[in-house]
Amino acid sequence: MPLIDLSQPLYRHCPNCPAHPLIESKHLADHPREGWRVEELTLTPHAGSHLDAPLHKFLTGKSIDQLPLERFTGEAYIADLRAQNTPAGITEEMLAHALPFDISGKIILLATGWGAKRARTESWLQQGPGLTREGAIWLAQRQINGVGIDYYSVGGPGEPSNTLVHEVLLGQEIWILEELNFPDAAFTLKQPATLWALPIHMQGFSGAFCRPALVSC
Repeated sequence: MPLIDLSQPLYRHCPNCPAHPLIESKHLADHPREGWRVEELTLTPHAGSHLDAPLHKFLTGKSIDQLPLERFTGEAYIADLRAQNTPAGITEEMLAHALPFDISGKIILLATGWGAKRARTESWLQQGPGLTREGAIWLAQRQINGVGIDYYSVGGPGEPSNTLVHEVLLGQEIWILEELNFPDAAFTLKQPATLWALPIHMQGFSGAFCRPALVSC
């Protein structure tokens, strides 16, 4: 079964949300001295390609392990927004144009082109794309299963927009998949494609790492 990898790599000091601590790693043991390599990784579960659960925003929201595993795979539509001015906000008009079909129960993947720009630069950290609150409402009204984006936060870097977008989506138990990267092959697939984005089993956590991939067949 050929797969198209949509993930972003994790490594020491890789780009991540500037509100979070830097990602750190070190070797606790290594070759040849100890005869083993063992790494220690320090980071939040909201780094690299990861999923947000309702608990990320709501005190009484479900943690990532309380959402059924089956929800993290299914039919997905890619909204190709690469030609749009997404840093100004992904609006309901943009979404309606990119997704002119029934998306109820589906996974929506917002492809802005910013995954390929990932870098620890002022531009990437502070000027990236994001859904508007109205765009999030448009998706929620259509009762989608989950939404992904090729940026570190679905609501973009600015406030209060980012908070409001998370509240709209997670308030409806629509999971969020952040930090994607779309290779050219992803845009050649017949839609809807099948997405797998299974979270690591992290008990009681507000999110978890995952390795998102589209099935190419």
